[in-house]
Parts: sequence; C-alpha cells; structure tokens
Amino acid sequence: MEFGLFIPQGWRFDLVGIEPAQQWATMRDLVQAADRNPDWSSAWVYDHFHTTPEPSDQATHEAWALMAAFAAATDRIRLGQMCTCMAYRNPAYLAKVAATIDHVSGGRIEMGIGAGWYEHEWRAYGYGFPEPRDRLGMLREGVQIFQQAWTQGVSSLDGTYYQVDGAICQPLPLQNAKNGIPLWIAGGGEKVTLKIAAQYADYTNFDGSPEGFAAKSALLADHCKTLGRDFGEITRSALYSVFIGETEKDVQDHIDWYTDHLTKAFGEGGGPEAARRATTQGLVGTPEQIVEKLQEMERLGMTYAITYFGDAAYDRSSIELFEQQVIPAINA
Repeated sequence: MEFGLFIPQGWRFDLVGIEPAQQWATMRDLVQAADRNPDWSSAWVYDHFHTTPEPSDQATHEAWALMAAFAAATDRIRLGQMCTCMAYRNPAYLAKVAATIDHVSGGRIEMGIGAGWYEHEWRAYGYGFPEPRDRLGMLREGVQIFQQAWTQGVSSLDGTYYQVDGAICQPLPLQNAKNGIPLWIAGGGEKVTLKIAAQYADYTNFDGSPEGFAAKSALLADHCKTLGRDFGEITRSALYSVFIGETEKDVQDHIDWYTDHLTKAFGEGGGPEAARRATTQGLVGTPEQIVEKLQEMERLGMTYAITYFGDAAYDRSSIELFEQQVIPAINA
C-alpha cells in the first residue's frame, strides 16, 4: 500500500495561531520531512480558497502556488491536490501550469481533479454555481483538454463549456505516462463521475468506509466493462483523517485536542460537529487498530491511503507514530 500525507494549508483551520509570516515555513518543513521519509509516496493539499466548514478570514493558501513551491523545496516526493476544481481555472491554462510545475519538480506532479462543490467559494469568486450536470460537463471537457495538451502539445475543443483553438502546451510534461501527468478523478458520483473515472483516470479517490468503498468499486468496475477499460489499470484510493495514539487514552486526548482546537477557531456552533465528522469518517485508534482497518481496506482493493493529521502544524508525534508503527506493519 502507498501512503500520501496532507500538508496543512489553513483550509481546515489547521494553521490557526501560527503567524502568517511563519505559515510557509511550517508547510515547507513538513513537506521536506515527508520528502526525507521514503514511506511517504506523496504530499497533498486541498484546492480551496476559503476555510471549511465555515468561511472565515483565517488563511487558506492557494493549491497550485503551493505545488510550485513544494516542487522547488523537495527532491523525491510526488505532489498532488485533492482535488483541483476544474472550473476554478481555464483547463488549457491549468494544463500549462501543471506541465511547467512538472518540470520544476523533475516529473513528480499528480493531477487531482473534480467537479467542485463549495458553493460559497464559487459565488464569492464570481464563478456562479452551475447545476451538477454542468459542473460534471466541465470536468469531462477539461480532462479531454488536459490529455490533448500533455500528449500532443496543443489542444483544441469546441465544447459546450470550453472552447480552445490551438492552445500550445510546450514543453510537454516530463512524465511519460500514457496520458501525460497522472489523473486522479475524485468523487463517487455513480452515474457520471465514476464513468468519467472509468474512461480517463489513472487513480480514483472515493468513500473510505468498507461498505462505501466496495459499492463504489463495483460501480466503477461496471463502467469499465461497458467502456472496455481494464479495471485493474485504475488505482483506487481513499482519504482519511487520522487520530492515533499508543493507548485508548492517547487517542481520546488527540480527539479532545482537535475538538477544542476547532471550537476555539469557529465556535460552539460548528467546531464540535466538524470534529465529530472527522473522527467518525477517519482512521481512529491505536496503531494495531488502524493497521487492522487498513488491512481490511486493502483486501477490498484500496491500495493508496491519503492521510490527514489535524495537528500536523503543531505536533508531529501522531505522524511519527503512524510512520513508525502503521506503515511498516502494513507493508511488512
């Protein structure tokens, strides 16, 4: 199993209390630490502009600017976003940005892409908020533009949502994957998103519960069969918030800290509920318990776990315990 690590960028109130002038150093030091540890295959950020679950004036650093900065600050680790919203940037432009950063990184960029969902953000930045069918249509057309740009060096499409006419993407990405930069198509929409993934994705990222993962995997397999795609070509991943401790008490202490942290950040109205959602949907327990959960997911075909540690900017002990006792046990 491969493992990815989210770097705190503020979106989940995970840089609160760190002076803005020190936030880049915090992110840089964390990604460099992951870069030095070969157990981590990749480092990730979110593509969002405002904090969640409540917009606030707390920092949220922009994803693709961080991609370029991480690329220059690291040597080995692969770099991704979970996931870029297609409509936030013209796809021909974004293909060019990604190709350039692929060169800066020496061929280490992953393209996580999705249809987008955060309505407040969309409207605040003047993008409107199209119906789901339109956002998914933008996703499909944008992926087509990516593939043309990265394999042919030029893209043209007279689409419903995007029109490009000879948009040049030179130099091509360094990577020699079939379609250029590897595509992670995120989301579990059963009729459209998973069908787009079946057609274009190198990786997927959807529901990380055993029941949800199995159901989405079966649907993805059905779409692959219909399209004539080898289901085994697609790596299936899931994203997990991690609350880990040597003992049950240590685990609860981490949960209590996270609940208190979010409550202080945006109040009693949302903090405790946000913490509850993170713990119920995450990997929670001692190293042995988390290993057991990941082994169950591995049996279901999940071979890439993307992990988020809510205290990463303040205390690396949870990450270190995961590195020392979980990853080696899974990959023994």
